[in-house]
Amino acid sequence: MLTEEQIKQIREQLIEEINLKFPEEKKSSAIKQLQTMNAEQLEQFLIQNNLIKSKSPGQGIETPQCIFCSIIDENINSYKIDENKEAIAVLEINPISKAHVLILPKEHNSDLKKIPREAFTLAKKIAKKIKTKFSPKDVEISPACIMEHCIINVFPIYKNENLNSKRYQATQEELLEIQKILEIKKKTPKNKKTKTEKIEAEKLWLPRRIP
Repeated sequence: MLTEEQIKQIREQLIEEINLKFPEEKKSSAIKQLQTMNAEQLEQFLIQNNLIKSKSPGQGIETPQCIFCSIIDENINSYKIDENKEAIAVLEINPISKAHVLILPKEHNSDLKKIPREAFTLAKKIAKKIKTKFSPKDVEISPACIMEHCIINVFPIYKNENLNSKRYQATQEELLEIQKILEIKKKTPKNKKTKTEKIEAEKLWLPRRIP
């Protein structure tokens, strides 16, 4: 059985997928149906779409992949900014403030003391760019552990925001705009497809149906 926190995280990511990929005229009804699903219905939907697998009869379901690991493995779309050997940087879709970034260590780990040094290096790099591009009063770098995966929040302080401040749901337009400003663009040889293009061509994920 999924936990309440897992259900909340998965529901938010599915809604984001719908907003990104569904035709405009179908978004509202699909999101409404998703929001009205109870825990059991949501689990069945995830199984039907191969997002989690059912175990033998009477044994329930397998524990779903951590939402952050899914982002790292590119099984879930994200607004990626940068990465290094040990971590990736993506935009938070429910930010504390504009240009809130999450640093996701690539190794699943629930011990804050074991967050790799390279993850903090990436956090500092992103914080510096946020200061340059958005001119906040300061940028907070704050580690946290969610769903047993340690992450690092990097968010600008424009007034008096902190980790417990009220969040808001960023629009796709806002996230794309911020991504364009912050992302590190790497040169791609001519006639060579990027990794993203290959994924889109070979593995475009869309829910098969909303019950």
